[in-house]
Amino acid sequence: MDTMHQVPGNFRPLMPHKFSTPKRRRNFVAPLASLAPALLTFLIVGVGVFSIPTVLATDLKLAIAEPPKDPFPVTVDPINEVITEDPTVEALLEETHGERAAALGFVGGAFSWLANLIVSVPGYQQIAGSSIAFVEIKPGYREEEVAYVFGQELGWSAKEQAEFLKQVHTEEPELSEGEFVPGTYMVSGAANATYVQELLSDRFKKDILARYSTTTEELVPVEEMLTIASMLERETRDPAEMRLISGIIWNRLWAGMNLQIDATLQYAKATKSKTGSWWPKVVPNDKYVKSEYNTYKYGGLPPGPISNPSTAAVLAALNPKKTDCLFYFHDKYGEMHCTENYKEHVRLLKKYYGQGK
Repeated sequence: MDTMHQVPGNFRPLMPHKFSTPKRRRNFVAPLASLAPALLTFLIVGVGVFSIPTVLATDLKLAIAEPPKDPFPVTVDPINEVITEDPTVEALLEETHGERAAALGFVGGAFSWLANLIVSVPGYQQIAGSSIAFVEIKPGYREEEVAYVFGQELGWSAKEQAEFLKQVHTEEPELSEGEFVPGTYMVSGAANATYVQELLSDRFKKDILARYSTTTEELVPVEEMLTIASMLERETRDPAEMRLISGIIWNRLWAGMNLQIDATLQYAKATKSKTGSWWPKVVPNDKYVKSEYNTYKYGGLPPGPISNPSTAAVLAALNPKKTDCLFYFHDKYGEMHCTENYKEHVRLLKKYYGQGK
């Protein structure tokens, strides 16, 4: 046996050294590249959203700069107790207050809400370089509700809200209600009562008084028009129904009948006592409320407007639908029913509500 090549018993053969595989360097570029579109989209959306207050502010400034619109058409003649139908009135209402306009109004309201949300974000005012707020007056608000929404956005105390209303009543024409044109208003975050009062007064002069001709004033004085329009605004939101109810109101006035408008009971009830709501639910006993605004108890128009009406209600007050109806009501589904006599009115009440008298 060849002993030269014998392996000692305690000898381990050398094993080949196993080198570790070099780790691959992470590639951060690829993931970032895949995120780029999402980041770009986020940036664009962020800038767009952040710009909403500026866009809305510009739009409001352009609206203020526009000249007054054409004078209001008038198809009612209270002197001769005549209503003349004019097809252009319906076309005008459809254009300015139809379904499309209503949809745009809804979007505008949401836009204002979003703009206010954005300007309230910490740091926005510093970046934007100004302090602004957007206040929306909804159609049919009482003056106290208007003072409240401005107070909420501008941090007014109850005393400052009262001071604002006091200043409003020093303006001509002096009205109990109806001088605040519904819509969105842009104000400085530090605006005081005097500034807001002047802002609202300017809008009223431009949107209402500037469109109210001398001839119209002779036919239907602006306070009477606003009184009727304010009731229409509280009775329905549908411009077509506004015109029909306006026709019924004029018919009842000419017939010497009490108007019996439920919204006037709400106004009287909330004015006389704290009900927790400016527009409390009407109950049968409210018909006996002692107030000049109670149109169940007193004939003619109430002493003044009961709310701040939209221009749709203004148009309806001046351009009622020609009708023989003297009575109306809305069923539980919101559909309006009008009749020429009380007997038919009661029959329909029993049909839709199971009772009536």
